[in-house]
Amino acid sequence: PAEEIEEATEPTKRDRSHLESTLKLNEDKPADDFSGVLQRLRKIYHSSIKPLEQSYRYNELRQHEITDGEITSKPMVLFLGPWSVGKSSMINYLLGLDDTPYQLYTGAEPTTSEFTVIMHGPKLRTIEGIVMAADSARSFSPLEKFGQNFLEKLIGIEVPHKLLERVTFVDTPGIIENRKQQERGYPFNDVCQWFIDRADLIFVVFDPTKLDVGLELEMLFRQLKGRESQIRIILNKADSLATQELMRVYGALFWSLAPLINVTEPPRVYVSSFWPHEYQPETHQDLFLKEEISLLEDLNQVIENRMENKIAFIRQHAIRVRIHALLVDRYLQTYKDKMTFFSDGELVFRDIVEDPDKFFIFKTILAKTNVSKFDLPNREAYKDFFGINPITSFKLLSQQCSYMGGCFLEKIEKAITRELPDLLGSLGLGKKPNILSCDVTGCGETPKNRYRKP
Repeated sequence: PAEEIEEATEPTKRDRSHLESTLKLNEDKPADDFSGVLQRLRKIYHSSIKPLEQSYRYNELRQHEITDGEITSKPMVLFLGPWSVGKSSMINYLLGLDDTPYQLYTGAEPTTSEFTVIMHGPKLRTIEGIVMAADSARSFSPLEKFGQNFLEKLIGIEVPHKLLERVTFVDTPGIIENRKQQERGYPFNDVCQWFIDRADLIFVVFDPTKLDVGLELEMLFRQLKGRESQIRIILNKADSLATQELMRVYGALFWSLAPLINVTEPPRVYVSSFWPHEYQPETHQDLFLKEEISLLEDLNQVIENRMENKIAFIRQHAIRVRIHALLVDRYLQTYKDKMTFFSDGELVFRDIVEDPDKFFIFKTILAKTNVSKFDLPNREAYKDFFGINPITSFKLLSQQCSYMGGCFLEKIEKAITRELPDLLGSLGLGKKPNILSCDVTGCGETPKNRYRKP
């Protein structure tokens, strides 16, 4: 009899067919073969971008080295937010892991204390963080730099699921307000930044019954700057509130996030309950289902446009590397101009680093073609950068040329303005075999960004 009672209280599950159809999980069509494009992308990166990146030690400024594993990796969806807002439940729901041995732990207490990477594998298994970081074919080897303590908090789960053939999910430890970074034993914000820099879609999840936007969350939004187009805000567990209450919370959420996200277009907010159970009666069930389908379409869009996004990401990286090289070159040129036979190099350079505006360093770079003021790194970052890398250890850009290889700067500029846009253009052609190539027709139009909705 006890078992019968338990059966009766088990909440009923919703139909999952909209998940299957929106994410195209039932289609048996072969995945697009992008190996040729990826090969060209790797070649452009290694021959035209990496030499300048290494020569001016860009990764010490941004801590962002691009590995081959990263160029070929699948799109990554990152789940962020306070603890117990339903991040893990949402992943379980999307992958149908509920009531299987591999469902992620969920509950009212902070349950996820690890960074959990959910990826595709032939059979269900768990991989230790240390093993993931040691495998250079995966895109996680750069995580080694965060130390042993962090690797113990990194875990991989391989699941043989159709969706994971095309995308990787990352579940993060909940943000616990009033908690010191030191208590975690590893640089939590730096690790978050590493994942943010690489994510194609970032879900920031909130629970409407506990909206506390504290310091740790503010810090997180500061780290999301420049990634606004990837952010989607999710007001989860929406059926736990009455309509009027939900409207109030929706307003309060925007009010507290407005100062943290200063963009002209507010990020998309999805209001629903992302879990397998039926919505509570007397709530806006139709709305919640529509919102869920919109979110799934968003996810599908990222998967479909993964190559475009990858090329755009490498191009954005190249733009930053170029600006960094121009800046270091400018600092060096200024230093050489100011040095006389009698001056003390240390003092001369300290003067320049302390007040670059006095020497128009950033202004000169802005005056160059194709440099946006939004891409300029922060001046303070260069104090730290030159603190570790003495100015005299660099060469001027004009000296970075060879008879056979050409000039580093010209090569990266060619990659940014010609090679990468051409590669992007070639993607559209591959999908419609009957269209003549642009070489023949000289169509001369820029490749359309299918990611932007008309």
